Amino acid sequence: MPIRPENRDRYPADWPAISERIRFTRAQGRCECYGECRRGSHAGRCPNVHGQPAYGTGSKVVLTVAHLNHTPEDCSEDNLRAMCQGCHLHYDSDHHKQTAARTRREDLEAHMEPLFDVGEV
Repeated sequence: MPIRPENRDRYPADWPAISERIRFTRAQGRCECYGECRRGSHAGRCPNVHGQPAYGTGSKVVLTVAHLNHTPEDCSEDNLRAMCQGCHLHYDSDHHKQTAARTRREDLEAHMEPLFDVGEV
């Protein structure tokens, strides 16, 4: 999955090499999800393989690397999991909802006009 521009500097300079090692050396090109994604669509390890048709949809599988604690700075081995794009999106869905709600709230607060001037109180 592409890195959002606002998060790019949170990743280490050697992220491309780390990602490739996780996806293709450790995971050998196959999704490492064992149900953490909560899709409920596979028992045991997800069968999706990078570049092959995805089970259920037939779309081309793109293997990504998920940060299990959603912290890009933490690239420890046990925090990284090779996941197909479907598992990764499902795994991150709650985190994405929280982030979107926070962004909407911050945007709303930034554009609200004060109800009164502080000097008037």
